Amino acid sequence: MDFDTLLFDLDGTLTDSTEGIIKCLVHALERMGYEVPGDMNKFLGPPLYRSFAEFCGMDSEQVNEAVRIFRERYSAVGLFENRVYDGIPEMLDRLAKGGKRIMVATSKPEVYAVRIFDRFGLSPFFEIVGGANINGTRNDKDEVIEYVLEKAGISDRSKVLMIGDRKQDVLGAHKTGLKCMGILWGFGSLEELTEAGADYIAGTPEEAADMLLS
Repeated sequence: MDFDTLLFDLDGTLTDSTEGIIKCLVHALERMGYEVPGDMNKFLGPPLYRSFAEFCGMDSEQVNEAVRIFRERYSAVGLFENRVYDGIPEMLDRLAKGGKRIMVATSKPEVYAVRIFDRFGLSPFFEIVGGANINGTRNDKDEVIEYVLEKAGISDRSKVLMIGDRKQDVLGAHKTGLKCMGILWGFGSLEELTEAGADYIAGTPEEAADMLLS
């Protein structure tokens, strides 16, 4: 594969943040008097603002309040109810030693992403950590990708690959002219990633590194 710059998603790609996100979602929904849906996995991946509106039928004022309550708990404890997927540090180490530029493009607020990488010792691997603004802007994946590419001073997009676990990663990559590798150890399924049009699929971090270094 002839890609020299790799943009990684965070939740469901580098770390399994299921516990923290779901506990904070339940906290916010219960505080606001909403019924907690049976299938919470649909909340894993998309931007919070969109999820509360789409899955709970909230208006913009209710969405802002739900996000505020969510973040109240998340910023204190939820972001560390999280774990690095097995094989991720080894994959990142191989890619770095293989001369790849490694960056992050996440719809999670950038301030939280930086704290998570610092806590888990992953920060040294990343040249740039790009995420959403805490005020809810730069929320969509394509906006975050454009932000990271601009920050990195990249004009040749043919050498850049997005790597993520949900359809938003694939669609955001394609919208910005990038190809995307879908990964199967995260929140998304093979069906979801294939339907979205993922250009490559990797089953494990080791397989992803093998493909990216081939």
